[in-house]
Amino acid sequence: MSATTITHAPDARISLRGHLRHTGALVRRNLLWIRQDPESMFDAILFPVIFTLLFVYVFGGSIGQSLGGGQQAYVQYVVPGLMAMMGMNMAQGVGTGFNQDFNSGVMDRFRSLPIGRGSVLFAKIAVELLRMLFATVVLLIVGVLVGFDITDWGGLLASVGLSVMFGSALMWIFLTLGVVMKNAQSVQAMGFLVLMPLQFGSSIFAPTQSMPGWLEAFTDYNPLSALADAARGLMVGGPVAHDLWMTVAWSVGITAVMAPIAIHKFRTKA
Repeated sequence: MSATTITHAPDARISLRGHLRHTGALVRRNLLWIRQDPESMFDAILFPVIFTLLFVYVFGGSIGQSLGGGQQAYVQYVVPGLMAMMGMNMAQGVGTGFNQDFNSGVMDRFRSLPIGRGSVLFAKIAVELLRMLFATVVLLIVGVLVGFDITDWGGLLASVGLSVMFGSALMWIFLTLGVVMKNAQSVQAMGFLVLMPLQFGSSIFAPTQSMPGWLEAFTDYNPLSALADAARGLMVGGPVAHDLWMTVAWSVGITAVMAPIAIHKFRTKA
């Protein structure tokens, strides 16, 4: 993308139409990069396959018995939970990729062009959300192959939308880390420290009733538990309202706080 294709105006004076045009051009650039480097899609393909097969066939029998239905019951339980996990793992990838772009000099070139600074971040999120949707489709295909029964297509679409909303909120956190951390390894390490407690201290993989009291209390406030439980309620039946609104509240709150911080850090990074 050359500077001649960009509106030459100060960032503060770029119109909404200009921001949209810049974002679209950057989205196209990122998609072309994926086309040239298809290995960048391996995580979106392999992650849902490996985790679905691993948890269904390693833990499905024992945890499924506690659910009262064996492995089939666990498939119905864990697939919606893995949808909640998908957004968090894709969000980590956007942070490492953003950091690599900085270290390779790509972002210095973007910031030297008369384009909206927010357009760079929005384009990055848009492409990662497309990758997340692709990974979700792979997850659902594998889930159906191992016995997941889709009984409510409207609930399925609502669950996907909820996962996308929450995933996009998390991406603002990792974009901020991608700007402030020195290298991609640091972003991955920080992401690991955050992701592991949230993922395994939640209702994604197993019911929380058998957990110690302190851990069960933690899961009650864990946004991943709210997202997983809301997805289960929408897809296979059960209570929905509380977990749905909790997920929306977390998503809006994280975005409202972290989006301005990420854009500011990007604009002022030396």
